[in-house]
Amino acid sequence: QVQLVESGGGLVQAGGSLRLSCAASGNIFRINVMSWHRQAPGKQHELVASITSGGTTNFADSVKGRFTISRDNAKNTVYLQMNSLKPEDTAVYYCFMVVPGSGYWGQGTQVTVSS
Repeated sequence: QVQLVESGGGLVQAGGSLRLSCAASGNIFRINVMSWHRQAPGKQHELVASITSGGTTNFADSVKGRFTISRDNAKNTVYLQMNSLKPEDTAVYYCFMVVPGSGYWGQGTQVTVSS
């Protein structure tokens, strides 16, 4: 069993920054892709950013140039650095990790950006 624990969400003013963390624990052999997703009320679920085991990253157009994703394989942790935050970034952010044969979601962390 694998568990993901997220941290770092909160309330920030527009233009500010937040750093989200997601740490995996449990029976982990290898984590392939780590990613961040978000869900805002009334909006579709969105893949925000992803990073492969080789370090290849991908970002949604809405966050390109503002967000960066990184991972620490020794700690089984993925990070999302969010800069120049906008009110439209307000959402619950979830991490997701792909391991051989399965995938796991974090519990979600609220990010609220005030104007």
